[in-house]
Amino acid sequence: MTPRWLHRLWQTATGRFGLIVVAVIALAALVSLFWTPFDPRASDIGGRWLPPGLPHLLGTDDTGRDILSLLMAGARTTVFVSVGAGLIATLVGIVLAALGALTTRLVRETVAVLVDILIAFPVLLIAMMISSVWGGSLWVVIWAVGIGFGVNIARVTRPELRRVQQSDFILAARASGLTPAQTLVRHLLPNVAPVFIVQLSWSMAVAVLAEAGLSYLGFGASVVEPSWGLLLADLQRYIGVHPLTVIWPGLTITLTVLALNLLGDGLREATDPTLRHRAAETHTPAVVA
Repeated sequence: MTPRWLHRLWQTATGRFGLIVVAVIALAALVSLFWTPFDPRASDIGGRWLPPGLPHLLGTDDTGRDILSLLMAGARTTVFVSVGAGLIATLVGIVLAALGALTTRLVRETVAVLVDILIAFPVLLIAMMISSVWGGSLWVVIWAVGIGFGVNIARVTRPELRRVQQSDFILAARASGLTPAQTLVRHLLPNVAPVFIVQLSWSMAVAVLAEAGLSYLGFGASVVEPSWGLLLADLQRYIGVHPLTVIWPGLTITLTVLALNLLGDGLREATDPTLRHRAAETHTPAVVA
């Protein structure tokens, strides 16, 4: 049976669009593990710059590589980076938000100052600084985006946790003997989940952009790894001669980032009970006496 929140998500246009695009990207990444139309690393000098058609549906690049195969292989990198950064952002955000909302005043103030300091540094700048020292890699992008957006998640989630903490049902949960950790898991986190989900979807969208941008600049994926950013960097030199080849990786990055943002908005509407109540009141016709 379909969960209710998934049914509500599918009913919204933004959620439906985001879910379809993200599912297609994830499916392409999964399929590329064992099949692509052509070998994405195989060059064919005689088949350079072929236009879209059969057998190369999106054409070929300057070395004769199939662009569709490169995009499918690059989807693996995108999914790996976005999921990895999302997991790290989740862990960092929950820990910092819990420490900043549920502990003693000294710890809360210390965490608040730490969050304010870390949030002043842009995520991409942190990633470039780390890459310049340790070398460019996908793990640098994952950790930089994960920690950077984990701080953002903590900043937004912390006041929500403190607000929910003052609710009567939280006081009742404590009176029933629940420990602070049990109260956090059973009651506090589910009630701040809508805010958390939106921030998490943004962090995954930024991870996609960060990987593509850093790979484009030479700080992200290595040249032997398939990446949309590397493909865009290789093809942008020929934009005046073969502009269509540059459109495909750029359009793929744009659609993925847009879909993740819209999926987050759709999930917020599907899981936030206050928004559902407002929507019900808005669509309920008034009774005229």
